[in-house]
Amino acid sequence: MLRSKSGWIRLKREIQSVLRWFLPGLGVKRWLGFILLGVTFLGVGVAYFLLDIYRTSPTDQLIPVLDVASLRFFPRPARIVIFLGIGFVFAAIGIWGVNKALLNPFLRKDKKLVDQIADFRKKQQGSKVVVMGGGHGMATLLRGLKNQTYNLTAVVTVADDGGSSGTLRKNLGILPPGDIRNCLAALSNDEALLTQLFQYRFNDTSGLGGHSFGNLFISALVDVTGSFEEAVSESGSVLSVHGKVIPATLENVTLVADVQYPDDVHQVRIIGESSIPQKHGRVRRVYLEPNNPPAYPPVINTILNADLVVVGPGSLFTSLLPNLLVPDILAALKASKALKVFVVNIATQEGETSGYGISEHLSALHEHIGTGVFDVYLCNNRFDLELPKNVQWVQNSVETRKFPIYNTDLVDVTYPWRHDPEKLAEALMNILYEKTGPLP
Repeated sequence: MLRSKSGWIRLKREIQSVLRWFLPGLGVKRWLGFILLGVTFLGVGVAYFLLDIYRTSPTDQLIPVLDVASLRFFPRPARIVIFLGIGFVFAAIGIWGVNKALLNPFLRKDKKLVDQIADFRKKQQGSKVVVMGGGHGMATLLRGLKNQTYNLTAVVTVADDGGSSGTLRKNLGILPPGDIRNCLAALSNDEALLTQLFQYRFNDTSGLGGHSFGNLFISALVDVTGSFEEAVSESGSVLSVHGKVIPATLENVTLVADVQYPDDVHQVRIIGESSIPQKHGRVRRVYLEPNNPPAYPPVINTILNADLVVVGPGSLFTSLLPNLLVPDILAALKASKALKVFVVNIATQEGETSGYGISEHLSALHEHIGTGVFDVYLCNNRFDLELPKNVQWVQNSVETRKFPIYNTDLVDVTYPWRHDPEKLAEALMNILYEKTGPLP
């Protein structure tokens, strides 16, 4: 009895769902009428054709109703063509109208429908790319790559303990949402508006001074969904993100650094990601505490199934290395058959990599994870623009000739210490195609 009642309820809901298509204002009913009229004419045309083939008596005598509307002054073959032609035209107009009514709210006005569909399919079937890092460098890369492929996964460090993220991490006991917020905004289809909304910071008089709306949004979703990873996933759905943003680990990790100062032979241990750049010493080594955090399982699967894995750009010690210091992630990276590219920063970062060239960046990287992990090191080779004070170009040296380095212009001419999103994405795709050839 209950099963029968449940079946009737489901049937009622299905009928109600179908009837909603006939509500006023959807702009669909008229086009459905065209389709119905077109199918009717096509049916009549097919009926004439079949009756002419298999008739035992003249068609006009067999179906007198058809004869009334059959334009009898035309020969019978012409009538078939006329009915089929009219039916095809009406059906085509109806299908075109329905598609336009359904797609119009989601289409860009400055681009033709066929171009948008072709572009969507191309990106949907694009290369599977994994990006690892954090900070603004990662968001920059994602802005460029989302124009190349929708099969994007951003693996984000969770070692941040400064600013709004640090406060929420301390007070609510959640993982820091700041870098994840930046990546979600960068991957959004409506980035211009969502970036302003997600990056909006409340002023001090509001009682929420220093907090960004995006951080509070993700924090609230953690409470609603019950888990940080689910909150990030739902945030992506709400923002219509193409791709995934996932944390490197769900462990509450702390970044620790051994820092040495020029006038001291001893090293000082600094605790906390936000404290490391402020000490203005030379970072010798960074660690995670606990030192063996488990990777978030989807990260491993994504790396092993990728076509391209990109680490960088970003702060070397505080954004890039924290991901690679997760043992499972490093092991997956070594085992993956994907093309692995490390993006070297364009300019030095004060308090973290001051005075570093490419060789110093690569030496620091190899001291932490060993050599042979990356297939290519992508570097900038344009140095004709003016940089801010206390910032220098990261350039080649003799020591870097033994490494597989790919040099090209990656500079954002407006902010020359940063990468240009489009140039960077195009360079990465060129490297991938040169090494593997375009994917089918």
